[in-house]
Amino acid sequence: MSRKGQVTLRKELLAHLGIQPGQRIGVEVLPGGRLELHAEHATGTIGGFIGLLAGRSSHRASLDELNGAAASGWADLPGDAPKE
Repeated sequence: MSRKGQVTLRKELLAHLGIQPGQRIGVEVLPGGRLELHAEHATGTIGGFIGLLAGRSSHRASLDELNGAAASGWADLPGDAPKE
């Protein structure tokens, strides 16, 4: 453990947990001095993300750019289906 209280985990442990570089890690405190680690997933919606960018650029994303963003960040997450 570092002087700052930081712990480094081996790549194979992170891979086992499904944690990617830059992804946040959730920690649950359990009885008996144990911790449980898990990969945190995005909680926002694609609509919320696009709303953050509204009016900030004159660039209009192509369908391929939108599909790429959806595939990389919001694919198969519950609650992210477009509302009609």
